[in-house]
Amino acid sequence: MHIGTTLSQFIIEETRLYPGSTGDFAGLLNDLTTACKFIGAQVYRGGLAGVLGSAGTDNVQGETQKKLDLISNEAILKSMDWTGHLAGMVSEEMDNPYPIPHSIPRGKYLLLFDPLDGSSNIDVGISVGTIFSILKAPIAGRDAEPADFLQPGVEQVCAGYALYGSCNMLIYSTGYGVNGFTLEPSIGEYILTHTQMRIPDDTSEYAINMSNQRHWQEPVQRYINELNAGKDGPRKRDFNMRWVGSMVADVHRILCRGGIFLYPFDLRDPQKPGKLRLLYEANPMSYLIEQAGGAASTGTRRILDIEPTSLHQRVPVILGARNEVERVVAYHRD
Repeated sequence: MHIGTTLSQFIIEETRLYPGSTGDFAGLLNDLTTACKFIGAQVYRGGLAGVLGSAGTDNVQGETQKKLDLISNEAILKSMDWTGHLAGMVSEEMDNPYPIPHSIPRGKYLLLFDPLDGSSNIDVGISVGTIFSILKAPIAGRDAEPADFLQPGVEQVCAGYALYGSCNMLIYSTGYGVNGFTLEPSIGEYILTHTQMRIPDDTSEYAINMSNQRHWQEPVQRYINELNAGKDGPRKRDFNMRWVGSMVADVHRILCRGGIFLYPFDLRDPQKPGKLRLLYEANPMSYLIEQAGGAASTGTRRILDIEPTSLHQRVPVILGARNEVERVVAYHRD
């Protein structure tokens, strides 16, 4: 029976595009997808498995951790620390890099991840996901140092996410476009279902948390006011707002049918440069968006060009349809 192209087959075929490939990267991705299958299964079981609710702890950002945050974080660490493909790992849920066990060889890659993006939505059944970014270690074969992870997003060799919603999907790119895979539960395999995903340059949908409007800077106020004015405003057409509150879900919608996503800088705490984490959210999602023909900016600069200064650095994020992102950037420039 023909079941289509499996993720494992696709990874192997894509690896052949890189002369001299050793297969380490293919093995890394396959091990990571195993963790995503496990996390997806826990999300779908929810209350049946007793994994809903708060864990009673806070992460390094001071946010309350859910039980599934910790379960997902541990699942990725234990799926990846024994493989020999990695020199180190960092997670949104951990203060410092995770040390690879002493008995395991150090590899040539670094893994950065948000184990369960949108976890505040878990208890109400809204789509959540795992976001990941892969970099090359500056020096292969030795323990990674914190500074090794502070590479601009343009240096990513792979970025992607797993979506746990109406189905379990894996979306990723290694620089040759964006492809999506859907888990076929009966055989436990991800199957290629979305090839070379592209974002239209223009859109009539936007995603933003309107409850924060009073805190936005003037360029974003101007842009959103124009969209809300619809046919009666300067844009001369109506726009629809969609906001899930889970970055994975909002970005996935944009990859599938277009749109623009904004989590801009606001004035509540001028010392806090943004809400979303550069290494675990902004960089991998911006990489995917650009690979799909879109654009990603803080409003004043391209996200993938930012030189990180800390493991948990935050930035404003504006990404999606190229023409809309460029309009917001122009308003900031003005």
